[in-house]
Amino acid sequence: MGRKIQRETTMKLLFEMELNDDYTKERVESFLENNEISEDEGEYIIDISQKVIENLSLIDTKIEEYASGWKIKRIAKVDLSILRLAICEILYREDIPIQVSINEAIEVSKKYSSDESRKFINGLLGSLVRELNKND
Repeated sequence: MGRKIQRETTMKLLFEMELNDDYTKERVESFLENNEISEDEGEYIIDISQKVIENLSLIDTKIEEYASGWKIKRIAKVDLSILRLAICEILYREDIPIQVSINEAIEVSKKYSSDESRKFINGLLGSLVRELNKND
């Protein structure tokens, strides 16, 4: 399983967690078991999902800060899952180039969301990165 598929799978997990309002380690384990994901394939998925669980409040604050007046509850759950994944990579995975995280978020949104959503995701992530670069 390549990183692209791992990202899609992680987005699906985050989407499931949002739908069920269940951000627990047990939900992650259940997802991995039900989708027959091997331990090797699951390393990235576990890492990102745990980082999202641990930092959900901060990640959601960043989303609301750059979402131009949109509240978390108004954002489509698929888009929210894509944003959480990308922001988690940007903030907590130094081994993944920022531009890769943004490009992959856009690619996932092309497959699972709308054109408007893709623009929204790209704009939000671009604003976040510009602000992060200012603070460096």
